[in-house]
Amino acid sequence: MKIKPDFLLRKVAENYVVVPVGTAMVDFNGMIHLNETGAFLWEKLEHGASEEGLLAEMLEAYDVDEQTAKSGVQKFIKKLKEAGLLE
Repeated sequence: MKIKPDFLLRKVAENYVVVPVGTAMVDFNGMIHLNETGAFLWEKLEHGASEEGLLAEMLEAYDVDEQTAKSGVQKFIKKLKEAGLLE
């Protein structure tokens, strides 16, 4: 999976926001706010990552049990797919 190239993650002060650029500006109205964990996963998806890869990265980077991490990764991916942000 990979984030579509027409969406960019930016850090503004202490906040992470995703903004559409190029042709995505026409179809996607607004911006998306992410927490630190969402931004972490987003950055991994910018370079292409599988669900299993994201889970492994989460377990390595955060003090979280596998079931909680897996649930969080699945929910994040589902939301990105619903919003049409993944290739």
